[in-house]
Amino acid sequence: MAFYLAKRTLSLLLVLFGLAILIFIIARIVPGDPARIALGPLATANQVLEMRHEMGLDKPFIVQLWDYLSGLFRGDLGKSFLTSRPVMQDIVGALPATFELVLFTIILQITISIPLGVIAAIYRDTWVDNISRVISLIGVVTPGFVLAIILQLVASYKFQFFPVTGRLDAGIDYEATYTGLLIIDSLIDGRWDVLGDALRHIILPSIALAAAGIGQVMRITRSSMIEVSGRDFIEASRAYGIPERVVRFRYMLRIACVAPLTILGLEFASLIGNAFIVEFVFSWPGIASYGVRTILEKDLNAVIGVVLVSGVFFVVANLTIDIILGFIDPRNRLREGAEK
Repeated sequence: MAFYLAKRTLSLLLVLFGLAILIFIIARIVPGDPARIALGPLATANQVLEMRHEMGLDKPFIVQLWDYLSGLFRGDLGKSFLTSRPVMQDIVGALPATFELVLFTIILQITISIPLGVIAAIYRDTWVDNISRVISLIGVVTPGFVLAIILQLVASYKFQFFPVTGRLDAGIDYEATYTGLLIIDSLIDGRWDVLGDALRHIILPSIALAAAGIGQVMRITRSSMIEVSGRDFIEASRAYGIPERVVRFRYMLRIACVAPLTILGLEFASLIGNAFIVEFVFSWPGIASYGVRTILEKDLNAVIGVVLVSGVFFVVANLTIDIILGFIDPRNRLREGAEK
């Protein structure tokens, strides 16, 4: 297991290092002078030269790359020209809101998609299965931003209990000081008014984000359960008189959940990118919303920082899923040991 984890960690760190270099190269070859973009069209030539010197753009390419990589190791992503603050400070301030939204979305996906996928497999080719397949198809084909706008309209006119913007009502004065997550910190402080308001605000954007993943994981769970149900050891378990409930939820589901868990891990990472438009629609003050503003303002340092954070999420999510799958299905880590 130690060799399995070490190999996975090293390979993912190399991927992250390659991503950092690739982002830097792309940022330097895209059309437009970053100094001119930062200062605006009315800046003089001397002002642009001074800004290029301040940004280090007058140095050789290799020196710029070295400064960039050494800054990453120190946690320095440069200065945002949109906010005039360090990019890392902006990201640290905005990340908890996005992480809370993504975490709530993943919990919503797991609690809905896997049980519905199991039920669809148990009642295969019945009206229950047909309805679940229609629901999953609608979730997959409906873009998140379209569903977000529909939910906003419905909540505004019919279900005004659910707010359509922000994380908290303007009249509530509260700052999450422990984890940055309103739901967790309000539980720690015993602020039930904040907890209730935070849950009301997070439900609609999380539904808009979760819909596609719910549909996809439902279909995969159903297919995996049906495929596992025909294996010899399942038939043998039934022949030995083991209760059907035990066969389904102890033996079949453990093997069948490997594929859904893999998809959920990738979904967790991709939600950082998918949250861009949804956060923008719901005015959610997260890193995705911050990324949209920096892209519109062509804030190069901030854009690079947001992309890197998204890459870190992908790496961490992949590593976490590898660890979970290594425990659930020992064949994964035993295969690594055999290759050693």
